[in-house]
Amino acid sequence: MPAHGQGHQIMLDQGEFGPHTSLRRALRLLEAADRHPYGAGLADLVRETGLPEPVVRDLISLLCTEGYLQSTDVGWVLGGTFAMLGQYNREQLIRVRLQHKLTELRDELGAAVYFSRYHDGELRVEAVADGEHAPAVHEWVDFKATAHASAIGKCLLSQLDHDGRLDHLSRHPIARLTSRTITDSDQLMQRLERQPATVPMLDLQEYALGTVCAAVPVTAGTTVGCLAMSLPVANAHRLRAAAELLAERAAPLMLAMAV
Repeated sequence: MPAHGQGHQIMLDQGEFGPHTSLRRALRLLEAADRHPYGAGLADLVRETGLPEPVVRDLISLLCTEGYLQSTDVGWVLGGTFAMLGQYNREQLIRVRLQHKLTELRDELGAAVYFSRYHDGELRVEAVADGEHAPAVHEWVDFKATAHASAIGKCLLSQLDHDGRLDHLSRHPIARLTSRTITDSDQLMQRLERQPATVPMLDLQEYALGTVCAAVPVTAGTTVGCLAMSLPVANAHRLRAAAELLAERAAPLMLAMAV
């Protein structure tokens, strides 16, 4: 190693001296790898951790041996050991990871973002990422009872079979929430059956005046789920472009959640 590199290494060691130095470095490297769901290259990890390349190489070797990293064609991704660590509290870990991913997506879209599932015959909003400049929809009527009007609800219902939709609507009858709400059950059923899976489901003030929404289906095992976003009606001109980006981000988000 050149003398300049040795001097840099010595200064680094002295500046970070302590019993937890190696642990901190490993954690920084894992955090950097986590930001690259399709694989982080060596240059990426060196740049984002600020560590010398030899140190990064040694950490990669150690973490791969222990299963915390695994190599891909383009670099390294988080390894399967994380799944083993979370086997006793996996649901909690997934929720934390999901919230982090939704927050990133909220900032990218400039809109409130939601992850929802259809479970045990009911609509469940599992996580929301909103903020001062990305307000969430005001739940003025229970979301569970208004699936026929919201983008989330219609997206989830569209993934059920015909009998499943009828069962849901028999337990949660259609009601008019705004002048734009579809209240004809036959018309609603036709729209749900004809909805292409690749096209975002829209809510143009059907659930609440002043808000427009879009939702796209997500697949994670047997889960009937969706990723959704909402905007104030004043920003309705942004809806379609944001919905297309939402659709692009849905699959990578679910892949990241599977780590």
